[in-house]
Amino acid sequence: MAKLYFRYGAMNSGKSTNLMQVAYNYEERGMKAIILKPKTDSKGGDTVVSRLGVIRKVDLLLSDKESVFDNIEKWIEEKGEIDCILVDEVQFFKKNQIDDLFKIAVIKDIPVICYGLRTDFQMNGFEGSERLLLLAHSIEEMKTICTCGRKAILNGRKINGEYVFEGEQIAIDNQDQVEYQSLCGVCYYKYKSKYKEKIGQNQSY
Repeated sequence: MAKLYFRYGAMNSGKSTNLMQVAYNYEERGMKAIILKPKTDSKGGDTVVSRLGVIRKVDLLLSDKESVFDNIEKWIEEKGEIDCILVDEVQFFKKNQIDDLFKIAVIKDIPVICYGLRTDFQMNGFEGSERLLLLAHSIEEMKTICTCGRKAILNGRKINGEYVFEGEQIAIDNQDQVEYQSLCGVCYYKYKSKYKEKIGQNQSY
């Protein structure tokens, strides 16, 4: 029986780079690996983009209403067998779609390797990641460091260069400049404290 894998890490931990390396390894051996990605992640469109500058086209771009299992069955019927399924930005998938990925590994006997964030900028879990932590046969942390040099485990959101700690869970397309930074726990609370002080000052006027 194949397995469902969850490889998680903070921003800049090399998730997309690792995904493309795994795809290359399969293809170098004459095997077929396909890449899935949720439409929610509009950054990069129908491509996976590594921070190292490597870009690869996604094979299936799925909305949160679509069945992953049905789409994979259709792919196999139309294009042939699959040796491995790689999933980018898996945190944006819904609970039932994660169940589909588990079912694919177990029923279809296809390894499914998922890459994504565990928590959002407020330290809350993503729906897809929470389900994976319950179902994945293998869970692996991909490590990176904070700007201070400590191990980064959290994700900070910046809007127009300033850290924010309120707002919607997903903010990719925005009229403001949105970016994310991997942070250790110490730096996360340091920036959060400064944010609260700033908000408090603004509310006092």
